[in-house]
Amino acid sequence: MKIFKKLSLRAKLLLSLGAIAIVLLVSSIISVMEYRNMSSYVSDMVADNIRSVNLAQRLSDAVNDYNLAILAVVGEDSSVNMPSFDHNAFTATCDSLRAAVSTKDIIPLADSVEYSYAAYMLTSLELQDVILSDFIDTRSWFFERLQPRHRHLCRNINNLTDSIYKDLEQNSVTFQSSYYRSIIPGIVTVAVGLLLIVLLLFFLSVYYVKPICRMLDSLVMYRSNNIPYNYDFQGDDELHELNANISEVAGENRVLRRRISAMKGHSAETDS
Repeated sequence: MKIFKKLSLRAKLLLSLGAIAIVLLVSSIISVMEYRNMSSYVSDMVADNIRSVNLAQRLSDAVNDYNLAILAVVGEDSSVNMPSFDHNAFTATCDSLRAAVSTKDIIPLADSVEYSYAAYMLTSLELQDVILSDFIDTRSWFFERLQPRHRHLCRNINNLTDSIYKDLEQNSVTFQSSYYRSIIPGIVTVAVGLLLIVLLLFFLSVYYVKPICRMLDSLVMYRSNNIPYNYDFQGDDELHELNANISEVAGENRVLRRRISAMKGHSAETDS
């Protein structure tokens, strides 16, 4: 505090305003960095969820198209071309889906899709033998043997999709909460800035505005009522030096007035 009193008026103002500027700058940087980190992290998770939903939908569409193709040839003769299915693309999509998921709870669901897909495809390979057989009804085989495995596969894909949607919803909530959490430093910055401004105003009012008003009042009383200028306050800056000079000038002026009055009194006595 003593060191602060010894600083010049300009240095005190620069120090006060500089402290406010530094606090605002540091808090703003922290707020921006926090928001960027959280936004990048959560945005990546949301992007993974959206990519996973698209992959799961692609799996479902591929399986449904293949199942409809099998249904189209059920009941036809052996000259009908067998439906084709891109196993490599389906497997690659499953692998991409497993790599895209962001939570460990979804990975077992992706594995379940692959297992049920393997069972479904193994059963669908019986179609050629069923068509050529004279004892097996193709429609019964389709609805009683293949269709249950298809429903099981679709159910696993739907469970996987639902789980991804839940994870997407949770990540969206996390993104929203991270946004509010990232603006907390900004709110703190504003609060601290307002507090520092209030303190600065209090400092200016107590150490500068009030002394200047007292100096002005004392100077007015001196000029109007010839009351000695005797205002004094603690300090070691330009304002204290200004007050000392005003007091000195007022004292010299008071002495000069006394001399002039004495000279006028002496002159009057001489004339009489």
